[in-house]
Amino acid sequence: MLTVQPPFSNMQMELLKLYAAGVRDEDLKEIKELIARYLLNKARKEAGEIWKEKKYDDQTIEKWMNNEDAQ
Repeated sequence: MLTVQPPFSNMQMELLKLYAAGVRDEDLKEIKELIARYLLNKARKEAGEIWKEKKYDDQTIEKWMNNEDAQ
């Protein structure tokens, strides 16, 4: 079965709308920072969930730093 993908993702479409509206350089910088902050927070949350799931703790980090049982 052939799946046809749209030429742009939903994120790309939203960004194209911004560009069409004429965003000032200062606003573009702030938008980039907002996106970066959002992605960082999302990654931290996911890492925290994995951390809890695997029951990592400070001793785990110590082992990793000393190359003990590196996984």
